[in-house]
Formats: sequence, structure tokens, C-alpha cells
Amino acid sequence: MDIKFSELLRAECIRLNLEAKDKNDALTQMIEIVASTSGINDVQELSKVIFDREKLMSTGIGNGVALPHGKTNIVSGSVAAIATLADPIDFDSLDDKPVSIILLLVGTEGNVSMHLRLLSRISRMVGSDQFRTALLAANSVEDVVTLFASYEEERA
Repeated sequence: MDIKFSELLRAECIRLNLEAKDKNDALTQMIEIVASTSGINDVQELSKVIFDREKLMSTGIGNGVALPHGKTNIVSGSVAAIATLADPIDFDSLDDKPVSIILLLVGTEGNVSMHLRLLSRISRMVGSDQFRTALLAANSVEDVVTLFASYEEERA
């Protein structure tokens, strides 16, 4: 069964106008958001997974978007968090542009194919200028949830 990102994204994992001073601060805050709302007890292991992946290559994918991700068995299923930033930050992005949108995705070691499908789906969504503009213009968590759900529904 294929899961939609909008079904995975929980309202309590969405932050609008997040204040982050730099890449490490942003990643740390995103990890704390997903850990506190998903019942993850081993925040240290989650941090290691995300920061180790980031050391391999920046997850700043371009167009003002970062997609930090990783796989670990400390989660029982895929979890995600999303934030729009109050002020863009340098993320060592592929296009050297600052990041205003961060989507964190954590999957299980045992379901790599679902993790890759979700990463691909997210990449397609944020690859759309219209989608990114709407996401940055969102005034509420509900706006974000609706945006993801309607985008996936249109392309189902």
C-alpha cells in the first residue's frame, strides 16, 4: 500500500515562521519537533542519523527547500515534520540559495522503498513554483495540511 505524504504529516509537526539562526539550529529544532510529537525516546540517535546523512551531502535540494532525511529503527513507521522559516538560512544548498522551507522525513530501516517513494513525492511537490509559493503564504497549520492533501489528490 502506498502512503500519501499528507496522511503522514500530522498538524503538530508543522511550524510556520520558525526562527532558526543557522542550518544546525534548524535541523536540531526539526528533530525536536518530530521526536516530541512522535514519541521518539532516543533523540540522540535520531540526531545522529539526520546529521550523519547531512554530512554525506547537503539536503538543501534547491529552490529554497531542504529535505533532511534518514532511516532508523527507533521509529515504528515513517514520521515527518515541516517548517517554513521566518528568515531564510544558508543550508549549503545545491543551488547556493538560502532555504525557507524544511521538510524532515524519517523512515524505518526495514521499509526503504516506501521511504524513497515518499522522498520522491515530496521532491515533486516542492519542485512546483506554485506549490512552494502557496506553502510560504500559508497562514495556518490547517492551510498547510489542506495544501498537501489537495496537491496529492489532484495528482492521484
